Amino acid sequence: MTEGPFDRLHPAIRHHVVNSLGWSTLRPTQLAAIDPILQGRDCLLLAPTAGGKTEAAVIPVLSRMLAEPWQGLSVLYVCPIKALLNNLEQRLSRYAALVGRRVQVWHGDVSQSSKARASREQPDLLLTTPESLEAMLISLRVDRPAWFGNLRAVVVDELHAFAGDDRGWHLRAVLRRIDAYLPRPMQRIGLTATVGNPRGLLDWLTGHQDGVQVGEATVTMDADVVIDYVGGLDNAVTVLARLHRGSKRLVFCDSRSKVEQAAAGLRALGVRTFVSHSSLSAADRREAERAFAEEPDCVIVATSTLELGIDVGDLDHVIQIDAPGSVSSFLQRMGRTGRRSGSRRNCTFLATSEAALLRACAIVSLWRAACIEPVIAPPEPWHLVAQQAMALLLESGGIGRAALTERLSALFPELDRAGIDAVLAHMLATDVLVDIDAILAFGQHGEREYGRRHFVDLVSSFDSPPVLVVRYGAAELGWIDPMSVLRRPGADADEPLVLSLGGRGWTVVSIDWPRATAWVEPAKAAGRSRWSGSARPTPFAMAQAIKTTLAADEPLAALSRRGREQMERIRSTMPAVEEAATLVAWLGAGEERWWTFAGERINAMLRGRLMPGSVDRVDALGLDLSRPLAWRDAGAPDHDESLAVAAFRAVEPKFAGCLPDEVARRMAVARWADTADLQRVLQARVVTIGV
Repeated sequence: MTEGPFDRLHPAIRHHVVNSLGWSTLRPTQLAAIDPILQGRDCLLLAPTAGGKTEAAVIPVLSRMLAEPWQGLSVLYVCPIKALLNNLEQRLSRYAALVGRRVQVWHGDVSQSSKARASREQPDLLLTTPESLEAMLISLRVDRPAWFGNLRAVVVDELHAFAGDDRGWHLRAVLRRIDAYLPRPMQRIGLTATVGNPRGLLDWLTGHQDGVQVGEATVTMDADVVIDYVGGLDNAVTVLARLHRGSKRLVFCDSRSKVEQAAAGLRALGVRTFVSHSSLSAADRREAERAFAEEPDCVIVATSTLELGIDVGDLDHVIQIDAPGSVSSFLQRMGRTGRRSGSRRNCTFLATSEAALLRACAIVSLWRAACIEPVIAPPEPWHLVAQQAMALLLESGGIGRAALTERLSALFPELDRAGIDAVLAHMLATDVLVDIDAILAFGQHGEREYGRRHFVDLVSSFDSPPVLVVRYGAAELGWIDPMSVLRRPGADADEPLVLSLGGRGWTVVSIDWPRATAWVEPAKAAGRSRWSGSARPTPFAMAQAIKTTLAADEPLAALSRRGREQMERIRSTMPAVEEAATLVAWLGAGEERWWTFAGERINAMLRGRLMPGSVDRVDALGLDLSRPLAWRDAGAPDHDESLAVAAFRAVEPKFAGCLPDEVARRMAVARWADTADLQRVLQARVVTIGV
């Protein structure tokens, strides 16, 4: 009989897969991952939600651990959110214990006593975050060669969630710094759901083109999708209370405030409801997820925290209030359903506004066309060069400028050495760093700015907004934005402040501002809570898909009766859209509307190209004009750069203050001046009507 991949696993692993886990076979992706992982090759494992990617990575890794054999801490398992780490701990601990190995979770919520115990008795596999790894690298209490010196492999779960923002650059740099303690780099194993560019994602993670992609970026069309229009969140709650009664429903909202409002409304209507979002305490989230997994007739209302692989059992239905930000996100959410034999994947959109209805239609249209967004790392991460420079100083206890430049070039090979030199020169000129006898160290300004709480601000690549901890007696309920306890102008000072957290009302009894704590007690009335944050701009491809939807001869089959009626109303209020052109239409009173379908970012660039004062408002689909289209002179591209810099400064990333102006400008233009899509709009034919 021909030997298959399963036969090449260690005998103990084969025994426990069949006898202890009771699996008659492994899934195709799991079988395909065995040989490259056993060979020590870097891999990207690609499969839909619930496709068994975790087991595809861990089973052959455990096999290598036994066969070679590995001792001490030999595997890192990195996740983007702590809730996913907590969720995985029990499952991975079970697999490891079957072969006499141990798993430990390590992140900011884990007690110091547990971490101290893990340091004394090293686990074989550590579940952690990039921020925790950074903290270990810069800590004086960690014996880094002893702690990291036996590592052989790293598994990066939900790789797409890292690579799409600056946390991915941070993670990649941290892993490369850990490699310096090893005789050879760790084996990289990335796990991802369906993305548009899996090969590019793998090459970005590994830094070479020799990795192995396991699985294909296939998009299933076998699903029941409905787009309904309800016209408001309260109406959505009413529909939710009646929809799919007697079944298990997962409801996604695009903000914590909407989650709280929807959950409170459902509870008021007698629906068994649970809540999950990042501002709830870990204990409350785990309790909600555990109860939801066990109950057959209930609703859990969540933000994207439940998009990333957290197991809440078999679901009957996924309901999306409004629309997620991408097709990939939609596929992950819908992939929560259809796991039981005989069931189908499904998703119902409840659009609370016309804009949300259009976005939902665009997402479904792109999905039907199998158009999945590529995951692209943000270009020119110069602010993280500054962050890593400071982290390397703490890790090494001091380092020469030439050696630091060399280390930074190895961490960021995409960036040129001249730019790295410019960043270090600026940090020296501004007293962030000082040169003492040819060894770099922190200057007084650097100590003041980044030395707070033993440099804890350096472990994260992003700023966290200020929060108030909410406590009821000894119980910590979660966190709110301080805006939630500020009274509106003219409000009655004696009226009690009622917050919403976990879908329940809480009356604020007192606030301890020095300790950033709000003390509460249960309230009968519904409350409100607010969190700072900004909506993501509509991507160019999404705006173009909205245009395609509006230009289509027939409405989407997925639209409900109410959805079709609302789409017809939208179409009746705007001129006919041509697929290959932009449209300028007269609004009356001397005003015009330029329908570009380009997204907010490109439309902001277009605004800068037009004469000053000619644009009243910009949104995702176009520009409201106070005068006919009139362009600036040939200097407009320079103005594009100025707009990009202004946008960059408005959302200035952490550590951007360490950058010289020319490097900051370069980064801003690369990230904000989307010239390729801008040129597509500028070159399109302009149709003018009603003028």
